Amino acid sequence: MKKILLSLSVLFAMNLYAQDCSELFFSEYVEGWSQNKAIEVYNPTNATIDLSAYQIERYSNGATNSSAGGVTNLTGMLASGDAFVLTNGETDTSSTFGYCDPILLSLGDMSEPNGSYPTPMHMNGNDAIVLSKGTTIIDVIGKVGEDPASGAWTDDAASGFTMGTWWTAQHTLIRKASVKGGDGNGLDLFNPSLEWDSLPAGSWTNLGMHNCDCIGASAINDAKDISYIVYPNPANSGEVITINAAATIATIEVINILGKKVLTQTSNKINTSALAKGTYITRINFTDGRMVENKIIIE
Repeated sequence: MKKILLSLSVLFAMNLYAQDCSELFFSEYVEGWSQNKAIEVYNPTNATIDLSAYQIERYSNGATNSSAGGVTNLTGMLASGDAFVLTNGETDTSSTFGYCDPILLSLGDMSEPNGSYPTPMHMNGNDAIVLSKGTTIIDVIGKVGEDPASGAWTDDAASGFTMGTWWTAQHTLIRKASVKGGDGNGLDLFNPSLEWDSLPAGSWTNLGMHNCDCIGASAINDAKDISYIVYPNPANSGEVITINAAATIATIEVINILGKKVLTQTSNKINTSALAKGTYITRINFTDGRMVENKIIIE
């Protein structure tokens, strides 16, 4: 009886994640020349979501885990109906390894540190990209454990979508507006044409926004919600913490655990070299009168 109840509870949990408009999912995928790589994550729910519970993982070249491909822990708060963009962070233009175009880099909310290979944003079209929440797969681009024969997933059913015209290499993919949730099964066949529209490499103009049938039909956008990113957090002493937000920042105040204000500035960058190691609260004041607070840790 206990085994039956356990099985039912697992199935019930899986069904919860499969519900429309109930969980984050990938909404855009950029795999371009050199290190021009980016992933967009969309919030179709009616609530602001704390991104710190989520990770983006790369299952490299048919691997069944992300140990060789890299894991990026997300950070910040993502408002209802808003999109979060992670980009490759390679900026060394003299490197033979390649670099990310500054224009693409500027479109991101967060970038992986320069020189931090391997990371999820070093994908090459044959790597499964996974959005996870703890140990649970929320969405996947590609098929975990499969290295497509042609070097990218395709729309050719006869080959199991592994041979033919590339979709996931040197293309931008945008999730169709009719898609209301992610693919939580990382082992099923991946036919990109079912849920994605394909654009040529170098197409970035849609990053940072997404059209989805969830918003406007089943979700309510709270005007008080503000999407913002605090990165890196935790930060090493001496690192610069950057705060990016969908609204215009007026001032940022840093408050220590004793409640004393130790820093006030108009820049969105906090130089931690002037702060002792420990935990702080950042109070982010916006020009429209709204305010949010976020914890930062300096190690």
